[in-house]
Amino acid sequence: MTEVNRKIHVIGINSYKFEDLSFKLQDLFIKTENIAVPNSYFEEIKSWSENGLEKKKSFFSSKSNNELVQWLRSQKTDVILISRGDPLWFGIGRILLENFSKDELSFYPSNTCIQLAFSKLKIPWQDTVNLSIHGRDSMRLVEALKARPSSLAIITDPNNKSLEIIQKNLSELNLIDFYDFWLCEEIGFDNENIRKLNLKESLPSDISSLNIVVLTKTKKNYSNNNLPLFGISDNIFKTFDDRPNLFTKREVRVQILADLELPKNGVIWDIGAGCGSIGLEALKLRPNLDLFCIDKRIGSKALILENSKRLGVQPKFIFQEDINKTLKARNLNSFEQPNRIVIGGCDKKTKLQIINTLAQGMRIGDIIVIPIIDIQTIKELKEKLEDKNFKTNLNLIQTYKSLSIAEGMRLEPNNPIFLLKGKK
Repeated sequence: MTEVNRKIHVIGINSYKFEDLSFKLQDLFIKTENIAVPNSYFEEIKSWSENGLEKKKSFFSSKSNNELVQWLRSQKTDVILISRGDPLWFGIGRILLENFSKDELSFYPSNTCIQLAFSKLKIPWQDTVNLSIHGRDSMRLVEALKARPSSLAIITDPNNKSLEIIQKNLSELNLIDFYDFWLCEEIGFDNENIRKLNLKESLPSDISSLNIVVLTKTKKNYSNNNLPLFGISDNIFKTFDDRPNLFTKREVRVQILADLELPKNGVIWDIGAGCGSIGLEALKLRPNLDLFCIDKRIGSKALILENSKRLGVQPKFIFQEDINKTLKARNLNSFEQPNRIVIGGCDKKTKLQIINTLAQGMRIGDIIVIPIIDIQTIKELKEKLEDKNFKTNLNLIQTYKSLSIAEGMRLEPNNPIFLLKGKK
């Protein structure tokens, strides 16, 4: 293999000013004749050679495509390739490493646009999720938003209406009020502009094509005055930080609440309550119900209490413990017998034990609803309910949500849920 002596120096910048380069890079620029520059800021960099530099420069206008690769291969002496920020962070570095040996390449990163944006916003960014939809599939954005990170930085693409896609995705996922939307334009350059946008309004018409978006979790005071009577939006509920999707989604929750045929008065047990979304919305619909929430996850009680405040309701009891302990160690005779039970978030054996223990005290017209994701458990649970004199029916809930992508729209399936209902 022929040894390559010449070097490709890849210099990241976050300013169009020559004097903002380190002395080492200024000296490298002065000594190097052939220089490739992205065509979007070609004239700004070319003007550096007009400042009394003795050595004549030959500039190549780059579109970061195969032409650039061929031009680099044709050079016999050292060259400079100008990039923005860190070339190895969503930049040209990956393409260069696919086409040239590591021995040929030297990288000189500058601060990334994300670093600069967070420094201007004065927000820590060590836990930020970073992604690019510049020339990439925007479904990665959807997956990132579903995880509800505390902050999200997005490199946009002016050619595929990125800002419109982000705005639509936030709306489609009911996250418009969950995040503050920071538009950061020309970060590090003379025309730098940072503004917080209200995504319920139309996007401004004067947006620079050189922009990124930073989403930060909003610090919002929740009011229950504007909540709908039925079908509360998912984003209203505070969830586990490490498992933000661990709660019953609106579409399924609405059907469970309908299947419960909530009475004006009575007792409802929400077992495996998680953040309390089912039981608390039931209580909002029927304020005279007594609600028992049981969940063994550490932190569940604090979540349920927070969500109770958001919905303006008050459960009668919240037990942060395994339901098996509740059934065995507590004196159930001191509790009112449940008229409605939701059983979620536990294994088949536990579900069967709950039915065995609680069903015997339930009266004619009382209801148990069990959301199920494991089809193998349905038969035994159905038979157990029928053995306890419940009439059963089974529904499969499969919903799809429309999501905007660069090519238009796609339907994203939610996980299918079986709802087993038993009515005594």
